[in-house]
Amino acid sequence: MSESLACTLPLTRWQGDRGTYHLVTISVEIAEAIAAHALMHRLEFGTQRGFGSVKVMAEIGTSRWKTSVFPQNGKTEWVLLISKKVMSAEGLAEGDSVPLELDLL
Repeated sequence: MSESLACTLPLTRWQGDRGTYHLVTISVEIAEAIAAHALMHRLEFGTQRGFGSVKVMAEIGTSRWKTSVFPQNGKTEWVLLISKKVMSAEGLAEGDSVPLELDLL
């Protein structure tokens, strides 16, 4: 059974050494729910996923894909990368408000 979360977040751009990435940063109650899910997974299976990530099914508009969210700032924030394919399909640009639904897997 997965937990479903919904929020609307601003799309930001991050310039790294290997390219430009677009992402949303998840914080507050949604971040707490993800951190709790990660802890339960660790307690149940005795391991932590790579980089402390949590597998999710993400949905923006009509685009739905399986991916992971990654912890930032001691798991008080989580980052979801948005691919160019999703940005194009949904007509997204930096600064847009992104209605996001996540199913924690």
